[in-house]
Formats: sequence, structure tokens, C-alpha cells
Amino acid sequence: MDVKEKTKIITGGVILIALGVLIFLNSMTGCGFDKSWPILLIVISICTLVQRIKDVGGWLIGVVGIVFLVIKNYSTDFDKIIVYALPSLLILLGIFVLFNHFRKRKSE
Repeated sequence: MDVKEKTKIITGGVILIALGVLIFLNSMTGCGFDKSWPILLIVISICTLVQRIKDVGGWLIGVVGIVFLVIKNYSTDFDKIIVYALPSLLILLGIFVLFNHFRKRKSE
């Protein structure tokens, strides 16, 4: 078994453990899944960054997770701005990533 395959298995296991812990907390404590689900994004981000620290997608997933964790747990004045601006920014960033990918493939 090569290193990449082991890393993917470990990543999958860690994500499943995090999901199980969040569901357990939801059913046994006052920490509802509606407020804790962004932690899952943060765990996915950490697993991605462990594999490759320069992965922009991993960093973005982590930032989105942190932003939603703050929004869900702490009321702020700029909640509505973030709720509308963040998805728009992510969509534009996704289009940019795809555009660059296809542009590079076309030039090869």
C-alpha cells in the first residue's frame, strides 16, 4: 500500500470520526448539529492540508468552516453580508480555478 492510499484511508477515518462525534454531541448535549457542522469543514481542511500544505482548496475550506462556525455561534453585525458575499466569492473562485485548469490543458 503506497503513502497516498494510506493518507486517503486515514483522512476518511478522521472525517468519519469527526462526523460521529458531532452527531453524538447533537444527541447528548446542547451543542446542536446546526451550530457545529462547520467543524466538519475544518476537519476536512486539516486532512487536506496534511496531505499537501500548499493546497489552496484546503485553505479555502478551512476559512469557510471558520467563518460559518463564527456566524453560527456568535451573532455579528455583518452576518448578512458574509452570507451573501461568501457564496458569491466561492462561485467566482471556482470559475477561476476551472478556467485556469482548462487553459493550462489547452496549451499543453
